[in-house]
Amino acid sequence: MLKMPRTNYNNTAGLKYHTTQETLLYASLTIGPNCIFLYINSVLLFTLRSKPVFRETSRYILLYNLLLVDIVYLISSALLYLFAVCRIKLTFYMCRALTLLPMLMSVISPLSLTVMSLERFVAICYPLRHTVIITVRSTGVAITLVWVTSSLSTLTQILILIYSKIEFNLQLKDFCSKETVFLVPMSHHFDRVYSGIVFLSAGVTIICSYIGVTLVARSASTNKASARKASQTLLLHLFQLGLILISTLFSPIITAAATIMERSHVLRLSSLTFIFLKILPRCLSTLIYGLRDQTIRPLLIQHLCCQWRCSFQKRSQQVL
Repeated sequence: MLKMPRTNYNNTAGLKYHTTQETLLYASLTIGPNCIFLYINSVLLFTLRSKPVFRETSRYILLYNLLLVDIVYLISSALLYLFAVCRIKLTFYMCRALTLLPMLMSVISPLSLTVMSLERFVAICYPLRHTVIITVRSTGVAITLVWVTSSLSTLTQILILIYSKIEFNLQLKDFCSKETVFLVPMSHHFDRVYSGIVFLSAGVTIICSYIGVTLVARSASTNKASARKASQTLLLHLFQLGLILISTLFSPIITAAATIMERSHVLRLSSLTFIFLKILPRCLSTLIYGLRDQTIRPLLIQHLCCQWRCSFQKRSQQVL
């Protein structure tokens, strides 16, 4: 029986160690920014509940709903990414439960952006009727309709999977994703058609709102500064909508790359695409409203600085 030379064994061991080390490195570099933006979004979420003016204004209620959706999406996507990078194999039912949340949130986000764009359109184009049309009650009804519509889409895909006759393994052989769970071709067709309708209608609504606000901004009988700021907000919404649409390509890109690229290159690609396609679109809400809004920005900075100062004081006391 031939023995393997010691040099080959050492090279193999070093390669395995380097692969594990590289995996931990890319996982930490990817989850790190995710945790930072999760913290900032959570502080902004707390800020929106700290004052009655935020709880009683439709604009901030819609922002609270969008931030809540972004936080849930970031947490669930980070879990799926960690399971994939660490090569943790889940059961079929566990994977399906974990993929339902990002599926639901990915549909709620563009619809929420649409409602927020319509609110800005009414505020600028019909300022005298804004308080009559956009109320706390109508805002709650709009948010409820967004959640119900998105839930019906997810429920439809679950029913398609349940009533299909395709056999599946209880233990998944690949990393957990929406593509590995919803194997039914009809489910993929429904998802593409429904997502296309949602993003197309959201894009058309935001573009029309932007055109309407821009035309009003050019007139002499309106507050041009407020209208100009609203048009910039709508442009940022449109950019955010485009990023969310592109983020739906994350799993197909990684799945296709895994068949033609080495594992180290796939890790680099997945880390970059996760940051730019998954994290970035869910952090623009803080930049659009948290830093640009004159009412939110002082309180957000105050809460962030207070949290950092308190944590620094606790660490100093522990050291002393």
